[in-house]
Amino acid sequence: MPKPVIWITRTLSEATLERARRDYEVIWDATDTPGSADDIIAMSAQVDGIIPCHSEHFSAAVVEQLDPRLKIIANHSVGVDHCDLSALRSRGIMVTNTPGVLSDATAELAMMLMLCAARKAISGDRIVRSGAWNFWSPAFLVGKQVTGARLGIIGMGGVGCAMARKARGFDMQIHYHNRSRLAPDVEHGAIFHDTLDGLLAVSDFLSLHCPSTPKTVGMMNASRIAQLPAGAILVNTARGSLIDEAALLAAIQSGQIAAAGLDCFRDEPGGNAEFSDHENIVMMPHVGSATVKTRDAMGAKALDNLDAFFRGDTPPDLV
Repeated sequence: MPKPVIWITRTLSEATLERARRDYEVIWDATDTPGSADDIIAMSAQVDGIIPCHSEHFSAAVVEQLDPRLKIIANHSVGVDHCDLSALRSRGIMVTNTPGVLSDATAELAMMLMLCAARKAISGDRIVRSGAWNFWSPAFLVGKQVTGARLGIIGMGGVGCAMARKARGFDMQIHYHNRSRLAPDVEHGAIFHDTLDGLLAVSDFLSLHCPSTPKTVGMMNASRIAQLPAGAILVNTARGSLIDEAALLAAIQSGQIAAAGLDCFRDEPGGNAEFSDHENIVMMPHVGSATVKTRDAMGAKALDNLDAFFRGDTPPDLV
C-alpha cells in the first residue's frame, strides 16, 4: 500500500524530518521559505496532508481553490489564526495543532523579556559592548524590581499557567483574566478578574498569552494601556495583532509604559522599525518556542495527528 504524501512547508527539526520520511512520502524544500497562496493551492493537488507553520496562510480565498485530494492540515503551531477554520471545515479538511508542548519554552522567553525590560538589559549590553562603560553611579541604569511585584496575565491557558509558575519563583503576586475562572487546584492562589479593566489596574507587569481572535485584535489600545499603573511593563509572546503598536509607542514615549518586551509584531517578519529607536523595548523575532526539546515535541505532535488521521482515527489535537 503506498504511503500518504505530505508536504512539510518549512525546515522542521531533524528528528521530525527523519520520522516523517520513514512513514510518509515527503515533499520538503530545504530553502526554507514560506509557502505562498499559489504554492498551497498547487501543492494541494499533489499531497494528502500538509504540515504548515504560522507562516502559511489558509484564507477563505485560498481554501476555496484547494484540490479535493488534501484532507488534513496538521499545524506545527498552537495558534491557528492563520487558518480560516470555517472555510476549511466546509471543505471537509481537518485542522490540528500542537498544544501543551511549547508552554514552558514560550513562558521562559516571556520571563526573559520581562526581566530584560525591567533591568534595562539592552542599554546595559550596548554600553559594555561598545566600550562606553567608563563610569558608575548609584543612579546608573536603575530599573524596576520584578520580585514581589504584581503580574497580570491575560489568557491562562498552557502558556499563561506556565508563566504564572515561573513568576512565583520571583514571589510575584499573580492576577489573571481569562474567559472562565480556573479551578482552585489550577489557580494556585492567583487572583481572578472577571473584567480586563479590573486586571489592568493592578498589573505592574502585564503579560499577554491569549489567542488572536476578532475579539482580541487590537485589545491593548490607547485606552487600555492608560489603565495600567504608571511605569508598567508590557510583555507579548502571543500574537502581534493583540497590541495597537502606535498606542504602545506613544505610551513608551510619554513614560506611561516604562518598557516592553515583544516576541511578536503586527508585521512579520520585519517587526516595527519605530521600536528600534527605544532601548527600553526588548525585541525577539517570534522565537518563543525555539528550543530543541520543544521543536522536537511540536514535530512529534504534528506527526501523531497525521498518523491518527491516516489510520482512520480522530486526531488527538483536532481543532
